[in-house]
Amino acid sequence: MNGETPDSRVVDRADRTIRVAVVRLRENEDLPYPTYQTPGSAGADLHAAIREPLTVRGGEIHLIPTGVAFAIPELWEGQIRARSGWAVKHGLALVNAPGTIDSDYRGEIKVVVTCLKNEPMTIKRGDRIAQIVFTPVGRAIFDHVASLDGSVRGAGGFGHTGTSNENPDC
Repeated sequence: MNGETPDSRVVDRADRTIRVAVVRLRENEDLPYPTYQTPGSAGADLHAAIREPLTVRGGEIHLIPTGVAFAIPELWEGQIRARSGWAVKHGLALVNAPGTIDSDYRGEIKVVVTCLKNEPMTIKRGDRIAQIVFTPVGRAIFDHVASLDGSVRGAGGFGHTGTSNENPDC
């Protein structure tokens, strides 16, 4: 390894590149395919495939079609994530973030959005409303056992590791 450690080596791009078939659904030929905006972008932008502008008011939930469908390779998933600019500027959030697109799903990708601000926001056809990140997934083999090995954390959860003795209510 010539003095290199595994953490200091550059990962070969071929190890992280997958081929994903994508189809634009009927009546969405005017919309762009998902695209990465920069060479360093983790997510490819998805566009709103709505016919008319949609106003989203605080607390409302809407299902926004993207006009595309994917064939994601087995043992990979597509994660639907919010775009940070829309989140900061308009309070647009995804209700089920990140949303998982399974490798065996072939339907249209739809994004479940809500507005966290009191001011309404408007989504127009073609707006970049979310992004998709492709991630490898592992499959578990579940071993049925009578009990689990112990650990330092044990069953503590929901903020358990962030508590201190000074303020037991945190």
